[in-house]
Formats: sequence, C-alpha cells, structure tokens
Amino acid sequence: MKRVFLDANVLFSAAWREENGLLKLWRLAGVALVTSAYAAREAEINLPDDAQRQRLRHLLQRVDVLPPATALPPLPSGVHLPAKDAPILQAAIAADATVLLTGDVTHFGPYFGKRLGGVQVLPPAAFLAAG
Repeated sequence: MKRVFLDANVLFSAAWREENGLLKLWRLAGVALVTSAYAAREAEINLPDDAQRQRLRHLLQRVDVLPPATALPPLPSGVHLPAKDAPILQAAIAADATVLLTGDVTHFGPYFGKRLGGVQVLPPAAFLAAG
C-alpha cells in the first residue's frame, strides 16, 4: 500500500470547492492518505469560509493525521527549503510516506520526481495521471 503524504496546499485545494479533481485521491484503492497536524492546520487557517473548513474536516476524517512531533528527522543532504516548508518534507519522511504530494512549484518544484529521504515528491496531477 502506498502512503501518500498531503501537503497543506493539496488539502486546501481539495476543500476549496465541493467537486474537484483532487477528491479522486480519497477514492484510490491501495493508497493510505497521511498528513501532519501542521499541514492540516495551515490548510484550515487559510480557507476563507466555514463551508470550506467543514469540507476540510470531513476530508481529514479519512486521512491519518500525524500529531505534532517534537523531533523531526533532519532534511536530506543538499535539500534546501524555507522554514515553513521543511516540516512538510520532514513529516513525510517521519511518516514513512511513499510519496509527498504538493502543488508548491516554487519551493518543491526542483525536487519533483525525485526521492528525498525515501519519499518521492510529486505534484498531484502527475500522481493521479500515473494511476
């Protein structure tokens, strides 16, 4: 089974409107969705209305949300991420995720398709297209 870590921007986008392509992630067989409390909180505080925050809470019921960790693994050698993004990759590594899904092209884009600490970094569209 693939463990797929969802970045805050993926959670945010999935909750943005009732019907969107990212919801396919919740219907995939052989996939366990996981995220961190940090990512879930980031998504929640950035959603502008109550209906969206309610959709996020509903989606998170089917995601393994890792509690805040006091000690995250270090970033892999040669990986440079801003302080707000580093905990996402570190949590994905700590969660033994197979894949980290993120729409953050600016900071994670250089790592798309690469394995960092055993976790493959992909945009959601590429993961969904691969089936």
